[in-house]
Amino acid sequence: MRKKIILIPIIVIIIGALLFTFLTPSNQSGNQTEIMAENLDTPWAIDFLPDDKMIFTQRDGEVSILDNGAIKSIGNINTNQIGESGLLGIAVDPEFNTNKLVYIYYTTQNRNRVSRFTFNEKLENETIIIDNIPSAQIHDGGRIKFGPDGKLYVTTGDATNRPDAQNINSISGKILRLNKDGSIPSDNPFGNYVYSYGHRNPQGITWNPLTKEMYSSEHGQSRYDEINIIIKGGNYGWPNYQGNDSPQGYEKPLIFYTDFTLAPSGIAYYNGALYVSGLRGSQLRKISLSVDGNDVTGEEIILNNYGRIREVVEHKGYLYISTSNRDGRGVPQSGDDKIIRIKI
Repeated sequence: MRKKIILIPIIVIIIGALLFTFLTPSNQSGNQTEIMAENLDTPWAIDFLPDDKMIFTQRDGEVSILDNGAIKSIGNINTNQIGESGLLGIAVDPEFNTNKLVYIYYTTQNRNRVSRFTFNEKLENETIIIDNIPSAQIHDGGRIKFGPDGKLYVTTGDATNRPDAQNINSISGKILRLNKDGSIPSDNPFGNYVYSYGHRNPQGITWNPLTKEMYSSEHGQSRYDEINIIIKGGNYGWPNYQGNDSPQGYEKPLIFYTDFTLAPSGIAYYNGALYVSGLRGSQLRKISLSVDGNDVTGEEIILNNYGRIREVVEHKGYLYISTSNRDGRGVPQSGDDKIIRIKI
């Protein structure tokens, strides 16, 4: 009888420990994860309002707010969702508290555009900021973010017309830089919207908040995915060169991948490291940087059990990622697609 009395508490403790292990997801580095939203349809981009409410897009046209676990639709954009096109990037104006403006990148019937909207419970009063960005079923770019300089940066893919990436008078295959009203900044390198060129399909941009250094993630061809340090007026080689094959006059990547396809999308900087989401690579990757941010000191996969990962942003010490298993190229898991928070 005593043995039974002793064993019962031990069994309870063991069962409790097992339940905690299985019910509390964690990544490879031991950081806890929490599912913030699920049963979504290809959530593409995430940003935060000044009150810490999350605002995010789904590629089918839905724009939503996540507030204390509740999802509220605030608008449905009339977008043309074919292949990789549709409702893509979103950026909250740095002066949102006074102007209530939100910027969105999406595909129309035959082009991509960036528009701004006023947000008063719903998105309204659309104003087109930049139009006629070439679109295609693939290589639509789509990331938009405000830089430390207050300018709006926009990534565009080559839309399958490769030579355009080298043409500084074309806005495809580029990273663009705009004033908030859609005008061209006077200090842009070529007197137009183009900030950097020679890009195939860049889908992520981020900055080191201290040094203001800018980084971008880019899809390569047949592997050769790149992480680049973006400089004003820089030529990143596509379609003439990829990876370290680039000769003098072209910018070489910070890092590129030849042994597997990462298909990087979102990228975030936090505390001396870049966090890169991988679509085909189905992972969240941490790239540790040197103090000056110009060299890689280490790499590790910190998450690889949620399938295709589209977005990653940092907000107040947490990483937020979105899955893309319902984008036509993934294998949907239970509850897909999801937005997940990671404590780092």
